[in-house]
Amino acid sequence: MQTRAAPKDKVLTILLHAVFFFSGIATVLIGQVLPFIAARFQLNDLESGYLFPAQYAGSLTGTLLTNWLGRQGRLIPASAVGGLLMAIGIAMLNLGSYEIVLIAFLINGLGVGLTLPAINVLILEHDPQNSGSALNFLNFFWGLGAIVSKPLTDFTVQGTSLVVTTLCLSVPLIVLSIAIFLLPSPAEARVKPRSESSEELTPIWSNPLAWAIALFAFIHVGFESGIGGWLTTYSDRIEGPAATRLVTPTFLFFLFFIVGRGIAPAFFRYLDENKVIFISLLVILTGLALILTASETLQLGIGGALCGFGTSSVFPTNVSRFSKAFGSDAMRRATPLFLAGTLGATTVTWLIGFLSQRLGDLRSGMYVLAASIVLLIALQTALGIRTGGRSSCDH
Repeated sequence: MQTRAAPKDKVLTILLHAVFFFSGIATVLIGQVLPFIAARFQLNDLESGYLFPAQYAGSLTGTLLTNWLGRQGRLIPASAVGGLLMAIGIAMLNLGSYEIVLIAFLINGLGVGLTLPAINVLILEHDPQNSGSALNFLNFFWGLGAIVSKPLTDFTVQGTSLVVTTLCLSVPLIVLSIAIFLLPSPAEARVKPRSESSEELTPIWSNPLAWAIALFAFIHVGFESGIGGWLTTYSDRIEGPAATRLVTPTFLFFLFFIVGRGIAPAFFRYLDENKVIFISLLVILTGLALILTASETLQLGIGGALCGFGTSSVFPTNVSRFSKAFGSDAMRRATPLFLAGTLGATTVTWLIGFLSQRLGDLRSGMYVLAASIVLLIALQTALGIRTGGRSSCDH
C-alpha cells in the first residue's frame, strides 16, 4: 500500500491554499478580459472563442504532467511550477498580437492544469475521512479567487491595457511559488510500479461507474466554464440601468459561488453527495432559465446568483464521490476524471462561441448550457441510483 503523501506542515498548507486562490483568478480571468481583448484585436465571437481551447489545451497538458509527477512523488513541486507558469502566461497578455495572446492563455492553462489536480489530491490525502468538507473548503479559496477576478478587472483595466491587472496577479504568484520551492516540506511517497503495488490491482477505469462519474465531470465543468467564460460578454449585450451594473451578473455569479462553497460543508451533516448534487442541479436549472429569458440585468443578476450558488459544490462533491467509490488512494489514478473536466470546458466554451457566430446571437449559443444541465440531471438520476448505497455523510 502506498504511504499517504500530504502537506502536513501548516505553512505549506496555507501556501497551497493561497496558490489555489490565485488559480481561481487565473482560471476565470479569460472571461473577464475577453471583452477587452476582443476590442483590442477586433475579434468576432468565433475568434474570441478560440481563446478558450488555447487555455484548456494547456490545462489538459498540465493535467497529464500532474499525473506523471504524482507518480514520481512530486505534486508539491508541481504546484509551485504551476504557479510560475500562471504568472508567465498572465504577464504575456500584455503583448501585442492575437497569436501571442493565444500562447499566453496556453501557458496560463498549463499552470492551471498543474496546480488544480495536484493541490486537490494533496489536500484530499491529508484528510481522507472528511473528503467532502476538505475539498469544499479548499475549493472555497478557488471560488474566492473567482469572485475577485471581476472587480479586479473592472478597477485595474485601463482602456484595453491589462498591465496593472496582470501585475496584481503575476507578482504574488511568483512570490508564493518561490516560497513553496524554498520551504522544507515533507517528502512525498512515490507510487510503486504496477508489479509492486497492490493498489494498482484495484480496478477503476475498467468499471463503468468511474466513466459515468468522469462523464458527469465533462458536462458539469463544461457548464461551469461556459457560464463563467461568457457571462460577462453576454451581460454586456443586454441593456440595463446603470445602478444595476454596479453589481454585475458575473460578480453575483461568483459571489454566490463562494457563498455556496463556504456553507457546503454544513450540508453534509444532513445529506449525502448524491442529494447535494441533485438539489444543486435544480437550483442551477432555475437560475439558467432566468438568464436565458432575461431582457435586463436585474433578472440576469438573479439568475447568475442562483447558478453560482447551485454550481458551487458540484465539482468537489463529484470528486469526493469518486474517492468514496474507489478509495482515497485512487485519486492518484484519477487523471481521466480531471481530463474529462478539461475536455468538457474546451468543448462547451468553444461551442457557445461557434453557435453564436453561426446563428448571429450569443443568447442562442448560451442554450448549450441548458442542454448541459438537462443531461446532468438525467445522468445524476442514474448515478444516484447506482451509488446511493455507497455514499456516506461527512460529519
